[in-house]
Amino acid sequence: MAGKKRKPEDMASDAAGSSEETKSPFLPVFEHFRAELDEHHDRRERIVKVSRDVTAQSKKIIFALQRVRELGRPIHPSISKTTTPMYATIQDLLQSIVPDIQGTNTYRYRDRITGGIQEYMEAVTFQYYLETQRIMSFDDAAAQLPKGIMLTYEDYALGLFDMTGELMRFAITYMATNGKLPTKPGEESLSKSSILTDMQDLRAAFEGVNPGKVYPLAKEFESKLRTTRQSVEKVENGVYQMIVRGKERPKGWRPDTSVADTRGEGEAVESY
Repeated sequence: MAGKKRKPEDMASDAAGSSEETKSPFLPVFEHFRAELDEHHDRRERIVKVSRDVTAQSKKIIFALQRVRELGRPIHPSISKTTTPMYATIQDLLQSIVPDIQGTNTYRYRDRITGGIQEYMEAVTFQYYLETQRIMSFDDAAAQLPKGIMLTYEDYALGLFDMTGELMRFAITYMATNGKLPTKPGEESLSKSSILTDMQDLRAAFEGVNPGKVYPLAKEFESKLRTTRQSVEKVENGVYQMIVRGKERPKGWRPDTSVADTRGEGEAVESY
């Protein structure tokens, strides 16, 4: 006698039961790993985007600060009106990723945020110099970041390296406009302390640094130092032309900023 034909729903129920019985015990583990990887990629993308946005805002601040025309005084209100909201935006951006870079994540995602922090250091140290004609200390620079964002010595040093390029632009533009080096009010343009001597001192300090072989600083140190030397030489050359050839200067004269690399490896300074 033929067996009774089974209904489709009964067969489906048996298949589901069989599937539950054969389900791998490792599946929950891999699902956990998948969730962790998704979270990692999302966190990384957030940090990368913030770094890019901080870089963009910092470049705008630097561009605005190049309009300053005197040292040793607070930034003119017409300029600070432009830069203040940018600084606030940077603080908000960095604050938004503080939870993402705590604990072991501080170093795990360090390379994703370092570019933005270096550019921000360049901006804040440049403004500090314009207002005080001094180099901002590491502790003061670290205080410019929201609590929870760590400043490394590498990011601080690389930010200062780039800042020397902005000092060069500022000095060359000032000399072209005023026929003298920028100084604090009441000081002579060739006093013992000038933007040129400060750049020379900074160059000498960098030349005395041993970046080692294991730190991120070593990767860019030589190229940054070479560019810094070129920046100082451009200001030195501008001062030379201003003093020695000043009387021969035609209307609209600008200092010659072209300095050939002694090894034939000229490196352009980043511009905006």
